[in-house]
Amino acid sequence: MYDYAETASAFPEFGIVPIIFSLAICIFMIITMWKLYLKAGQPGWAAIIPIFNFLVMLRVAGKPWWWIFGVLLGVIPVVGQILIIVLMIFIWYNVAKNFGKGVGFTVGMILLPIIFFPILAFGKAEYKIVEKGQAV
Repeated sequence: MYDYAETASAFPEFGIVPIIFSLAICIFMIITMWKLYLKAGQPGWAAIIPIFNFLVMLRVAGKPWWWIFGVLLGVIPVVGQILIIVLMIFIWYNVAKNFGKGVGFTVGMILLPIIFFPILAFGKAEYKIVEKGQAV
C-alpha cells in the first residue's frame, strides 16, 4: 500500500503556503485587470469571464473581434504556441500604445506582467486609442 503521508513530507513545497501565495497573485491580477478595463471604459467584471476577458482585451487593444480566432492557432503543434505568443505580443503592444507607452513598456509587460500591468492599471497613464482599428 502506498503511504501518502510520506510523499507529502518529501515534498513540503506543495503545502498551503504556495497555494495561498498563488491565490493572492491571482486575486491581485484580477483586481489589476478589472481596474485596467475600467480605465479603458470597458466593464471591469469582464476580468473574471474567460473568453469575454480576451474579447475585452482585444477591444482595449483596438483590434477587431475576429482576432479571437487566433487562439485556434494553438492546435498546431509547436508552431501554434509560437504564433499565440506572437499574437499576444501584438495585442499587449497595442494595449501599451493605447495607454501612451512604448516598446520598452511592452517588453516589461511580457517579461514582468505582475509589475507592468499594475503600472498601467493604477498609474497615471490615460487610455486613448492611438491606432485606428475596428473595435468590438
